[in-house]
Amino acid sequence: MDFLSMIITAIGLSADSFAVSVSNGLNNNKIEFKNVAFAALIFALFQALMPFAGWLIAGNFVDEIKAADHWIAFFLLSAIGIKMIYESFSKKENKSGIKKLSLAVITVQSFATSVDALIVGITFAFIKVNITTAVVVIGIVTFIFSVSGFYTGKKFGEKFSGYADITGGIILILLGIKILIEHIYFS
Repeated sequence: MDFLSMIITAIGLSADSFAVSVSNGLNNNKIEFKNVAFAALIFALFQALMPFAGWLIAGNFVDEIKAADHWIAFFLLSAIGIKMIYESFSKKENKSGIKKLSLAVITVQSFATSVDALIVGITFAFIKVNITTAVVVIGIVTFIFSVSGFYTGKKFGEKFSGYADITGGIILILLGIKILIEHIYFS
């Protein structure tokens, strides 16, 4: 795989992390850069390490993983989205504009958006990709996309803060549905 193809693959893998980061930015419009960078680092680590894990197992469980990866991502993203929408209707108001974006939430989001990367890693093993280069490129691209997503969401969240939770939740649910439809009908 040439370097340009690797960058394009990394961009494709980073798209889900970008979308989730937009949602997080919508719902955390006063988030500090250190928190954005930390969350983006978690997304980048998952996106980079899942292909490495796939590369290591190199096909031993490809059918089992491929049969369920879209359902796992759909369930996790939809559950988080539904929770965000539900919380938008709760009576508690957070006047500061900051909602706790916990390590647990970021970890679940990161896992949900990186399950497909495991299969990509298995493919990397079959086509003899330099896994070290792939891991670094995927990690860097995902970090950049995640930071960009947070700030894109933050910009819109400041303007539409009353609808941020609902919009963010809908984005996550639609992302889960997109992943499910792609795998059921187009794979």
